[in-house]
Amino acid sequence: MSARENRSKADQDPNQWLPSDPGARCRYIEEWTVVKSRWGLSADPGEVTALTNLADSCHDARITYTPAR
Repeated sequence: MSARENRSKADQDPNQWLPSDPGARCRYIEEWTVVKSRWGLSADPGEVTALTNLADSCHDARITYTPAR
């Protein structure tokens, strides 16, 4: 991700922002989900819907849960 694209993201969740490269979206939602799970963070309904819809097109996605210490 470029610095410019990172700045455009700000603090938006996947319901509001996705990488401009469609090929990077599956990895982005994988990492987003891992971070949320690892730290026990909540997700609002719009975020859950967006993640669920996006995950439907990520057939090879793998979520690896590692608890925070």
